[in-house]
Amino acid sequence: MKYSKDQYILRNLSKIRHKPWELFIISRIIHLLNDSDIEFVCQQPIRTMEGTRYLDLCFPNLNVYLEIDELHHSKNVISDKNRMREIIDVTDFSENRIRIYDSNNNDRDLNDITDEVDEFISSIKTTKERLLSKGEFIPWDYNNKYVPEVHIRRGYLDVKNNVSFLTHIDALRCFGYTGMSHQRANCNIEKPIRMSVWFPKFYMNDLWVNSLSDDEKTITMKENSAWAAKKMEDNTREKIMNNDYEHKKIVFGHFKDALGQTIYTFLGEFHMNLTKSGSTQVCWERVKTKINLSTIELLSP
Repeated sequence: MKYSKDQYILRNLSKIRHKPWELFIISRIIHLLNDSDIEFVCQQPIRTMEGTRYLDLCFPNLNVYLEIDELHHSKNVISDKNRMREIIDVTDFSENRIRIYDSNNNDRDLNDITDEVDEFISSIKTTKERLLSKGEFIPWDYNNKYVPEVHIRRGYLDVKNNVSFLTHIDALRCFGYTGMSHQRANCNIEKPIRMSVWFPKFYMNDLWVNSLSDDEKTITMKENSAWAAKKMEDNTREKIMNNDYEHKKIVFGHFKDALGQTIYTFLGEFHMNLTKSGSTQVCWERVKTKINLSTIELLSP
């Protein structure tokens, strides 16, 4: 299911309905900003080396995020500083914070917080104007967020562009796929080399357990059934040892987005690590974050 832009906005705000301070501040920002070209996400998950972090309010096309510090943050200052460094290292986003409590750990006056929120809104507008003047601002095009044509025209897929699709078909269209359906986990590539497009599920399933490292550079595949274990034992070990295995994959991870809908996110090109692979697991490591679409040709469906 694909949500409309209106549904997206309403569902985003509904995620914070049980957090009164966040709801007040974020609602004021979105309403007063009133700019449909600026994308926003509430509770945006960010994968770091220490696990998944959630940003209170994120503006992806401005590289800005906002943290709303309630009282519990004051009791964990060191952890929060480390968290901030991790997020900046992973995303290159600039951080802004609005503190709810005062020096006596009481809620600040609402008017003071409102003034601070309005200053943040002004800074967001300034950031957009600065990016516009440099030709670096990309307006939020929600309706084309998941369509392959945008990337086909561009000519490449790049991890830094946060490329996602709603179906296998949409992802495979980028490589010239003409079939009407596709449900298998892999789609073979004919040129330029022997490899495949892979859609791994990063959650528990009947046959295989795939895990993605926090830095998104390593995928580990293990068996989760007697059939998968036998297949791994009979086929994988011998082929790995004989160097006769499909060693290269272009990967689109199977995830849930901020609103819970299934998406397939481009993670890059991964090659098998023979040293870390064996009869019980296969390890894949990322070697490219950018793929030139003109060089890839899929086998006919």
